[in-house]
Amino acid sequence: MSVQVLIAVLLGLAATVEDLWRRNISNWIPLSALIAGFAWHIAEFGWRGAGSAAAGAGVGFLVFLVFYLLGGMGGGDVKLMSGFGALLGVSRLIEAAIWTAIIGAVLAALVIAWSAFRQWVKKDGAKKPLAIPYAPAITAGVWLSLVPR
Repeated sequence: MSVQVLIAVLLGLAATVEDLWRRNISNWIPLSALIAGFAWHIAEFGWRGAGSAAAGAGVGFLVFLVFYLLGGMGGGDVKLMSGFGALLGVSRLIEAAIWTAIIGAVLAALVIAWSAFRQWVKKDGAKKPLAIPYAPAITAGVWLSLVPR
């Protein structure tokens, strides 16, 4: 297992567990991903790696910032994708974002189906929307982008 994969696994697990448990992603997790991403890229590719990490962090931030501004995602999710962007670089980040969107859509469909089922069973008319913790989708997307082809 490469260092890059190990970092993604450990920080992805931390983000997922915290998001599921507390519905929050502490700042230390995306910050650790950002720092580790820069360190890994510089160690592997020299100072050109720093540019790749910076570009990945910026693209990760901007891609998810749109969803944050539309109210569909929390700030922790945006910071997490930015941190993972530094670890992955732009090309793998785009792949991770696509995987994340697919997994997020499946999770959303499951939540909608579960919510509809609950409403049908309870028949109480209360329609409190369920929020989806998105760190599991981000983590799975990042992991899938690291699978060798």
